[in-house]
Amino acid sequence: MEVKDYYRTLGVARNADEKEIKKAFRKLAREFHPDMNPDNAEAERKFKEINEAHDVLSDPDKRRKYDQFGAQWEQYERAGVNPNDFARGFGSGGSRNISPEEFERMFGGFGRAGSGGGGGGFSDFFETLFSGQGGARAGQGTPFGGGNQRQPRPRQAEVEAEISLEEAFHGTSRMVQLSDGQRIEVSIPAGIQSGTRIRAGEVVLRVQVQPHGRFRQEKADLYVTVPVDLYTALLGGEVEIPTLERPVVLTIPGGTQSGKRFRLRGLGMPGMKKDDVRGDLYAEVAVTLPTSLSPKERQLVEELRSLQQKAG
Repeated sequence: MEVKDYYRTLGVARNADEKEIKKAFRKLAREFHPDMNPDNAEAERKFKEINEAHDVLSDPDKRRKYDQFGAQWEQYERAGVNPNDFARGFGSGGSRNISPEEFERMFGGFGRAGSGGGGGGFSDFFETLFSGQGGARAGQGTPFGGGNQRQPRPRQAEVEAEISLEEAFHGTSRMVQLSDGQRIEVSIPAGIQSGTRIRAGEVVLRVQVQPHGRFRQEKADLYVTVPVDLYTALLGGEVEIPTLERPVVLTIPGGTQSGKRFRLRGLGMPGMKKDDVRGDLYAEVAVTLPTSLSPKERQLVEELRSLQQKAG
């Protein structure tokens, strides 16, 4: 039996707090996400391990049980055994909790998984008791009265999650409910695009990024329309450009036409796989005209028109 070290999987210390665990999970989930590693079986396997580790360590009750009983606790529950009741059943002179080391001594002496079969061997014990799919071998029953038929794997249910563009930019998470009633938190990596699917156990989370009131997303690039007054467009000057992080200042040349598009490199969406690879932001100028003119202003505009006509 392979003992899983969830702390090692996420690369965190055993005393890591919730924030450290979530940060490590999001970083790894972004790196090994199947959509960023198409046709990569190893990345998909790693992504599943990361999700499993996060599912345990992000839940205080699961983490407490895992820390107490090691990697075996989850298999106990799959088999219908309460780990606490199981532990209290051993020992003399009253109930007590057994350590993972004691558990290993009780059952580990019969041989490791794959070292042999039949006759109460260790691998047969775990296959029969903890497989979660009725995994008894032919001719063997289960200690819970089950047969030797494997249960079909449940079909993956698809759940839709709507997120804002800001959430897509920074990364977020959603709680989803499994068929057994258990709720798990699914991490949504920064830079995700609408329609992307995230696998989390038996659930597929399909992410829909909602339209934004100001920005438009096209893959990793963002587009925004920026109003520029007539005088700045004619003479040139500084214009404040909004981004999803903080405004930036762009200097535009005199004579800028309405519809002119400026490219601001690296101010678009972050990359799902690499934080330092980002899309661009395109700012499109929309020249705004004054709605009313004073007599003096009107005179000046007429003089300008007259000069333009003579020059033409």
